Amino acid sequence: MTPETFEKTLAFIGAVVVGVTALVQLKNDWKAHGLDALVTKILLGLMAVGCVLALLASVNVLGARS
Repeated sequence: MTPETFEKTLAFIGAVVVGVTALVQLKNDWKAHGLDALVTKILLGLMAVGCVLALLASVNVLGARS
């Protein structure tokens, strides 16, 4: 296994774990009210978007090297 393959595999696994966790927490906090809850929802949503980008990068869809 090359270092690049190991890195991409680790990024894929990490993106899936963190993304699922962020989406579950976002679902659980969805009905909360207040400024703190709003900030939490925004941060969890941004974390989920970042995980999608990391997932795409780990499968060479985004930022693919030749």
